[in-house]
Amino acid sequence: MDMRKIYEKEYEMLVKAYEEAGEDAEPFKNMDFATLAINGDKILASKGTEGIEMEAENRDDGAIVAHIRIEPGVKLKNPVHVCFGMLPQEGRQWVISHIDVGEGAEAELVSHCFFPNAVKVEHISEGYITVRKGAKFTYGEEHFHSDHGGVVVKPYTGVKVEEGAEFTNTFTMKHGRMGELYIDYEADVDRNGKALMITKVYGKGTDIVNGKEVIRLNGEHASGIIKTRVALKDEATSEVINITEGNAAYCRGHVDCTEILMDNAKATSIPQISATHPKAKVTHEAAIGSVDKKQLQTLMARGLTEDEAIDMIVQGILA
Repeated sequence: MDMRKIYEKEYEMLVKAYEEAGEDAEPFKNMDFATLAINGDKILASKGTEGIEMEAENRDDGAIVAHIRIEPGVKLKNPVHVCFGMLPQEGRQWVISHIDVGEGAEAELVSHCFFPNAVKVEHISEGYITVRKGAKFTYGEEHFHSDHGGVVVKPYTGVKVEEGAEFTNTFTMKHGRMGELYIDYEADVDRNGKALMITKVYGKGTDIVNGKEVIRLNGEHASGIIKTRVALKDEATSEVINITEGNAAYCRGHVDCTEILMDNAKATSIPQISATHPKAKVTHEAAIGSVDKKQLQTLMARGLTEDEAIDMIVQGILA
């Protein structure tokens, strides 16, 4: 069997596994969607559409380097879908993405990180994003893991938000155990630019959740929000560091972190705010607490078990 047929077979397996997880695989079948699919260190598919260029290549050191360019003024009707997956139980994946969103463009990219059989998997992702003047870009990272907890996830994203541009980043754990998570996000925001970072994680077993998110408001009237929701049960632990800097007049920044603890879980929240201009305003709020007992009792009175009730409350908080 030639390599092309092998890759086609792996692509079919990846899409099928994604469907079996209850997700819609239509974007990976429909030619109207721009897609990139990677299994381990193999590029299985790379397809752009009108207004978007997409290229990917293997590097000698094992990394996969992807270049995604959205042309100026283009408003994509469909999200760009990328799948960074690994079907084997063990392995290492290293993906480096360079994303350039042209001036005045509007686009959304959804990254599906899919490790359904993972026992010992390391996933490293580096994203270097430029959102040019007046553009709007949303980057969503959705994780699907096994229940083993054997995934180590190390995502880095560095973003430049130019004048009047808007950037939204979301990280969501949708299925399985997190394993180990080490988030490192940073955004520099120019005049009238906006940045929003949202992270939602449910840690179980011996999961480790560590995150550092930074927004630097460098231009007048720039604004930024960091919003983190973490729920922990069993022996899971977390340390969340959220940093907002106000470095220009009339910029506005806010940090909002809530962590919920159950069982023997442990959490640390470290909000940091600073200002280097007297007309900047940055604020923060952080809270660590337990599941609301009244809500828990109400749900259990309606027939849910304690675990079912807790999961429902947690999912509501993460939503």
